[in-house]
Amino acid sequence: MKKVVVGVSGGVDSAVALYLLKKDGFNVEGLFMRNWDSSINNDSEGMQLAENICPQEEDYNDALKVCNDLGVKLHRVDFIKEYWDYVFKYFLDELAKGRTPNPDMLCNRFIKFDLFIKEAKKLGADYIATGHYAKIKDGKLYRAKDNNKDQTYFLADVKAEMFENVLFPIGDYTKDEVRQIALEQNLAVAKKKDSTGICFIGERHYQQFVQNYLKPNPGDIINVETGDVIGRHQGLMNYTIGQRRNVGIGGNKDKHFVCGKDTKNNLLYVTFKEEYLESDECLIDNVNFISEARPTDCTAKFRYRGIDYPVSLEYLDNNEIRVRYPEKVKAVTPGQACVLYQGEECLGCGFIKEVRKNGEKLWYIS
Repeated sequence: MKKVVVGVSGGVDSAVALYLLKKDGFNVEGLFMRNWDSSINNDSEGMQLAENICPQEEDYNDALKVCNDLGVKLHRVDFIKEYWDYVFKYFLDELAKGRTPNPDMLCNRFIKFDLFIKEAKKLGADYIATGHYAKIKDGKLYRAKDNNKDQTYFLADVKAEMFENVLFPIGDYTKDEVRQIALEQNLAVAKKKDSTGICFIGERHYQQFVQNYLKPNPGDIINVETGDVIGRHQGLMNYTIGQRRNVGIGGNKDKHFVCGKDTKNNLLYVTFKEEYLESDECLIDNVNFISEARPTDCTAKFRYRGIDYPVSLEYLDNNEIRVRYPEKVKAVTPGQACVLYQGEECLGCGFIKEVRKNGEKLWYIS
């Protein structure tokens, strides 16, 4: 009987993945990862207790209930230092540069599909499984049945060889179907709401949370069209290109967007014209291919749950690709991932280094 070690998070998706694998006759064990400690990591919000239990321990208790109900052994491992070193430090460094990082992608690459796999192998695993909405076919990564929940965007930076013995049991189910299974099996987390926020950290008041680690540095907000000062920002790390809400120009009801950051002079630029956000090509670096395919034409997503845009690819030196898109796209943001697809297959990704329009580099971040 093949042994599968399942990443059990305390949520409904991993609980149903665990149930489905046991139902299919696998020898199943659970492994709970503890990657964040609010007291160690100076996370004052995370130390606010729910029923005298911090959120991370509450998740562990939920994972334990599920495993006990299903008759499955649950192991526990701490990757707190590794998460800080490989994920959170990068997150802070990118914010300090004015860029918009995606810690969930690094979490998948360095924690869930590296350290977790190594730990599972110590337990004798033939396969590892998670509650991701995605599919693996012949070592290739494909979108999940549920387009709204599909998580291939966040998996696109994982090294191809890490998918060799991975199972995604809920990839062929919709979220509603997963909930229904959990209810039918009376799983303890059947009605638990989905986790949101930063990977393994959860929901936080974003600006207050970031200020625990990066010193606030208020500055002027500039109307890019007129050069006028129209407000004050609370630190450039709190804003992203294309942002509309909570920008800091209270009382102005005209439609406006963050369109640039001058990190040297600590200025935030805002536009009232959407065309300032448009681009027709970008340069991506640190490219990771999961597939062996190297197409010149495919589609790309520039943000999670964004639409697919037709693009053409020009392969450059230094593991960079120039991505051109005939339809102008708004708010393609340095630091974010550009994830490439060919039909339902996720080919891989790169990270947006610079953005251009009509052949000129846009100064979103300077």
